[in-house]
Amino acid sequence: MVTKQEHCNDFEDCPITATMEVIGGKWKPIILYNLTFGTRRFGEIAARIPKISRKILTEQLKELEKDGLVERQQYKEIPPRVEYSLTDKSKSLVAVFKEIAQWGNENLLNTREKDDKSYK
Repeated sequence: MVTKQEHCNDFEDCPITATMEVIGGKWKPIILYNLTFGTRRFGEIAARIPKISRKILTEQLKELEKDGLVERQQYKEIPPRVEYSLTDKSKSLVAVFKEIAQWGNENLLNTREKDDKSYK
């Protein structure tokens, strides 16, 4: 018997498709991965992802908040302080992101270093 987890011939009813609709894209995985290390203020996230514009970061954080993956805490202070953290729902992705990071290090970044050295 084939289950949804083993076979995805129906694009609309595929768990991979459903997951990638929420965490996919260029910036969302990077934002979520940065938040696996703890609560961050907007400026801290922006500093850790220097190639993202503030406009796009704001949009992506709003989408992640809407999807229940990021919690936004606003403090009534002057100047205003806003902090972002993972929700319980997104904390279950931490192991996935760590595996992706490990795979990337072993299969992409480490091989780039070897390739770079062979050209010198």
